[in-house]
Amino acid sequence: MLAITPTVRNLLILNVLFYFIDSSVFQLKGLFALMPVLSPDFHIFQFVSYMFLHSGLGHLFSNMFGLIMFGPLLERIWGPKRFLIFYFVTGIGAGLLFSGIGLYENWQLAQAVEIYTQNPTPDGFADFLSKHAAPYYDSRLQFVNDFEVNPTNSLYIQQSIKDVQAVYQIAIGIPMVGASGAIFGILMAFGLLFPNTELFLLFVPFPIKAKYFVAFYGLFELYSGIQNAQSDNVAHFAHVGGMLFAYILLRYWGTQKSNFY
Repeated sequence: MLAITPTVRNLLILNVLFYFIDSSVFQLKGLFALMPVLSPDFHIFQFVSYMFLHSGLGHLFSNMFGLIMFGPLLERIWGPKRFLIFYFVTGIGAGLLFSGIGLYENWQLAQAVEIYTQNPTPDGFADFLSKHAAPYYDSRLQFVNDFEVNPTNSLYIQQSIKDVQAVYQIAIGIPMVGASGAIFGILMAFGLLFPNTELFLLFVPFPIKAKYFVAFYGLFELYSGIQNAQSDNVAHFAHVGGMLFAYILLRYWGTQKSNFY
């Protein structure tokens, strides 16, 4: 492993520092995590600030490990300024893609809430939960059954409306944190610039070339994002966004060959 370069070292220090400040002194996530665009707590600066916050020590460790493993070589090739530009472009790009998809999904959810509110029925309530809040469905199964028995009961109707509105409020209140988008951008750049470098990975008993590893990881993240697994608590489209913006930026720099290296 190459010695840690200045920009990588500074990013490492900042991420660790913000993690411990957030964990022990101030609660930074309430203001600086990336909130959904439709949230009243959304601010434009969160596209930068979210990159320096993490959900836990394991989350921080995995991102900083990737930064240390792949970042120094890229910084040595590009220089500190270009590496820092790359880091922020991919991190912000990851947030933009994640937020754009989240905006579309939450807009659809808001439409579904409005439609249900205008015509609340037991079948409509069950259908709403199954489509938009599947993990919540089992905990409300008894209510769903009781509502079916009492479809005109005003108490059940009003409670069902409160439930669907609560699903929307929860959806627009889920923040995103972490440097993962930028780290996946770094991983993408490494795979594109050093495609035949063999990587030795934990739990894999044989070396794998960087280009295959990056391709597999990218496809896996895309698949996971499309599947929209609500239980894994991972921002898969942010990872995809980091890789996508890394690819675009490298292609753009590639057209400026005299300045690329």
